[in-house]
Amino acid sequence: MTDSPEVRDAVLDISKLRSRTLLEGTDRSGARSMLKAIGLTDDDLAKPLIGIANTWTEIGPCNFHLRRLAAKMKEGIRRAGGTPLEFNTVSISDGITMGTEGMKASLVSREVIADSIELVARGNFFDGVIALSACDKTIPGTIMALVRMDVPSIMLYGGSIAAGQFRGKDVTVQEVYEYIGAFTAGKITAEDLKEIEDAACPGPGACGGQFTANTMGMFAEFIGICPMGMADIPAMDEAKDRVSLDCGALILEMVREDRRPSKFITRAALENGIAAVAASGGSTNSVLHSLAIAREAGIDFTIDDIENISKRTPLICDLKPAGKYVATDMHDAGGNRLLAKRLADAGYVAADALTCTGKTLAEEAASAKETPGQQVIKTFEDPIADEGGLHILKGNLAPNGCVVKLKGTEPRQMRGRARVYNSEIEAFEAVKRQDIVGNDVVVIRYEGPIGGPGMQEMLQVTAALAGQGLGGSVAMVTDGRFSGATRGLMIGHVAPEAAVGGPIALVREGDAIVIDIDARTLNLDVSEDELERRRRAWMPPAPNYISGVFAKYARMVAQADDGAVTNTLKGLPRG
Repeated sequence: MTDSPEVRDAVLDISKLRSRTLLEGTDRSGARSMLKAIGLTDDDLAKPLIGIANTWTEIGPCNFHLRRLAAKMKEGIRRAGGTPLEFNTVSISDGITMGTEGMKASLVSREVIADSIELVARGNFFDGVIALSACDKTIPGTIMALVRMDVPSIMLYGGSIAAGQFRGKDVTVQEVYEYIGAFTAGKITAEDLKEIEDAACPGPGACGGQFTANTMGMFAEFIGICPMGMADIPAMDEAKDRVSLDCGALILEMVREDRRPSKFITRAALENGIAAVAASGGSTNSVLHSLAIAREAGIDFTIDDIENISKRTPLICDLKPAGKYVATDMHDAGGNRLLAKRLADAGYVAADALTCTGKTLAEEAASAKETPGQQVIKTFEDPIADEGGLHILKGNLAPNGCVVKLKGTEPRQMRGRARVYNSEIEAFEAVKRQDIVGNDVVVIRYEGPIGGPGMQEMLQVTAALAGQGLGGSVAMVTDGRFSGATRGLMIGHVAPEAAVGGPIALVREGDAIVIDIDARTLNLDVSEDELERRRRAWMPPAPNYISGVFAKYARMVAQADDGAVTNTLKGLPRG
């Protein structure tokens, strides 16, 4: 935080605060009366109103501890001279809903989270907002809302779960899903599966590898909306309580200085965020979410930009799912701040980009402390791979692009036989029957933003294939998504999707699919004449939902290469 006397002692002009619209004057007596009913005083109402958007839920570990952190935030806000007002929004656990129809709710919830926070914050004229997030979609959902409103804002990520202990090894929920595949292949017993099920998730916090939640927590620090050094503190570490308290002082400073997201979430900031994802081997979901945040901010940012950034940024973090270490190991090694210093010193990020603290990324990174002998965050002189983990492919099967995350040890080229399934559930049943063999390319379609709707994650299928020993010899292509815990030659976000007649809808069982990572291509080896015949014969399927939130989402949502957003203001200025 900025600690100069000029800022610290600055006098706040209360009359200019947004909240005065709600609270000042005799005609606002009714509003004040209702707020006094919850215990607020005239003194409380004369202070800045700070909203705390909490994504707490007791359904799953990711967000379970956020009430604890919100209490600390409120204490910090009061100490700093503000009045905190906490409210809640929704959260869907990907890990719990995975492999069921409920998984379709996950990406849809990102839009609901953004919309609900915006509604409450705009309706109540908050002078500043702190958003508490934890599981996968709550992080981008909260950031999207804060960007939309453009009032002084902070997003604090709740932090990683501790590693589970299973037969002397650190494990995460990733291994549970892989054990499911091993069980279906007869490689382990039901007792083995139950043992790891009981051990993998030891308490509150988000999934413990460089999966989507930890990836997006890191991304939030690098784009400046989460204070550097706060996201990677584990969920149950007492330091998380301390930084939650610190957020209270910081948000009041930001209100005094009118330090809003538009002043630090810029194109350079988004590029910094993707560079961090690339260098850490982060989740493919960062592609969707960074594009969505860009759309909210009116910043021209595309999947081609993401490809260019990842291609020039070496991978240096040895993190699960493809690597060895878990998120708490990353924190112990020196954390996101150490990665920021590596990237800034080597010129892979815009070091002068501002953050919500008022300091630049380089200034924040300067205080990094590396643990002697750590093996998690390597150097650019000795990278794990010369390119970042994200790869954008295009071709006649994905004209508008698709994404795959690779460590660099996977096959660079593959020509395989298409095994075609029209839903994730249908594909998983085939995996359980052990229908899939080496050199197959599993095609799962009609799971895109519109077709699903909601782009289900395919972790249940990909992990089961890995558990059967096929992770290195089988590829997958889908218009759905993958969990951040997915590893291998698994290609998602194919655009256009099958439901709108994209080429993935035209693939037939046994067709040859050609993947070339070096050329960044994904092609169906079928003549254009044959594809045109299939295109003329194709009929769009009936929607899976004709009413309710899923139907509404399907009517409004953009394609994956545009972030699967429902707020499609691409390229328009803020405001």
